[in-house]
Amino acid sequence: MQTDALIDRLAHAGPVRPLPPAWRRCLGWFALAAGFAAVIVLLMSPRPDLAAQLRETHFWVEQLAALATAILAAHAALALSVPGTSRRVALAPIIPAALWLGSQGVGCLSALTGRSGVSITGEPECLIFIALTGSVPAIALVAMLRRGFPVRPRLNLALAMLAAAALGNVGLRLFHAQDAALMVLIWQSGSVALLSFGGWLLGRTILNRPVTA
Repeated sequence: MQTDALIDRLAHAGPVRPLPPAWRRCLGWFALAAGFAAVIVLLMSPRPDLAAQLRETHFWVEQLAALATAILAAHAALALSVPGTSRRVALAPIIPAALWLGSQGVGCLSALTGRSGVSITGEPECLIFIALTGSVPAIALVAMLRRGFPVRPRLNLALAMLAAAALGNVGLRLFHAQDAALMVLIWQSGSVALLSFGGWLLGRTILNRPVTA
């Protein structure tokens, strides 16, 4: 855009309402996302051993870490949609994500103790279920990001997809009864990683909006 054209547009621009703080937008997103995830869990029917799982400390640690990852990643994505925000805010989900992954790794090592071989069976539906549960949260978060001005679209969309996929994983664990530790580590965590990487690749395509004169 030419400088004169930019000055002309700014001179005739109407009043601009600033975006609410990132934490407030994140709360609104989480209310919508959690409600949609709850509907999916009810439609798919809660897993038959859910009551027993809720008595397990490891299950709670894993779920709460995944939930914290989703919330902090969504907040980081929304904060970074405002120009001038430090990239360091993107580091916020690292600790809960590491705890989440670590809890799955510990479960995997415990399950494999004393075994001579490892059998890995396919669970490709994990990707489908996580994508389904995280679909509306992802769409809502992208729409919220586009109301700002994401100057780092790849990082923004990767964080958004991480948030949606992590929340989708929380929902999946409430209705999908696969609890083999290695399967959870490979297929469910792998699905989250794949969706986040897809967000990184498509960030410029989805979030970049050309400025026209």
